[in-house]
Amino acid sequence: MQLKPLAKGRYSQRWEQDYPLIEAVILSCISEVKMLKKGAHLMTQGEAMASLVLVKQGRVSLGHTARNGRCFQLGTIDCDSQLFGEMEFFTQYHCQLDIIANEPLEIMIISAEKLQCSLGQHPQLALFFASAIAIDYQDTVDIFTRRLLYPISYNVAYDIYHEYLNDLPVDGFSKRYLEAERFGTTDRVYRRALQLLEERGLIERNKEGIRIKDLNALKQFVEAAI
Repeated sequence: MQLKPLAKGRYSQRWEQDYPLIEAVILSCISEVKMLKKGAHLMTQGEAMASLVLVKQGRVSLGHTARNGRCFQLGTIDCDSQLFGEMEFFTQYHCQLDIIANEPLEIMIISAEKLQCSLGQHPQLALFFASAIAIDYQDTVDIFTRRLLYPISYNVAYDIYHEYLNDLPVDGFSKRYLEAERFGTTDRVYRRALQLLEERGLIERNKEGIRIKDLNALKQFVEAAI
């Protein structure tokens, strides 16, 4: 979740007003500052969490590996005061995702014990956590249900169009096999989906990547949700 106020949600104005207190409380709970190399784990799937992680800036990726070896990539986030581990903090469940540094990062370790004490002293801050978690939850459910209920070609088209609109909650990858995993499929099926969109005249591929060929047609295809 993002520590900074978001311009959405029922309590967005309250969030804006209370942000100095929210930031001060979180920063007071820092127990350690670390430098991570590219490829290092901020959080590891399946591990118990004794702390949260704050990333002021830098890019990370989020993914899950099933017991059968299949991987699902949620995507990448260009962090702007991003806090990780907040759900595990409240549920005490093990971490559900691998969160990996896509570049060298400075991270701040937030003590779960200190944060618990601070929330006891400032219970109104629970409203901030509830709002931020609810926004992230609904964004994530939206991604998962769309992945499950629509064909790969539609999901790829949806992401290309909304990447153009710059309103996706998470970004994609430059490597094709990771993009395939982001759609829960194989590289071969992902390439076939791109070929279908090319044949429809919606996109075209070149050395630089994927380019929208017919924006209006792509918009109609996405909004038709066929």
